[in-house]
Amino acid sequence: MAFILSVLGAILVIEGIPYFAFPARVKEWALLIQEVSDRNLRVMGIFSMAAGLVILYIVRTYLG
Repeated sequence: MAFILSVLGAILVIEGIPYFAFPARVKEWALLIQEVSDRNLRVMGIFSMAAGLVILYIVRTYLG
């Protein structure tokens, strides 16, 4: 449980960096993302999740 909470905390820190460092750019990007189709967003999401699972598998299998 401690590991999961540590990972969640790290994710929140990484996710918060752009909002802190470049708030105006984040607003611009949020407006641009509305123009992307739902299908493309879903494809990007599934590839992102798959990449995350592969990274987790590699780390847990070979480094952990």
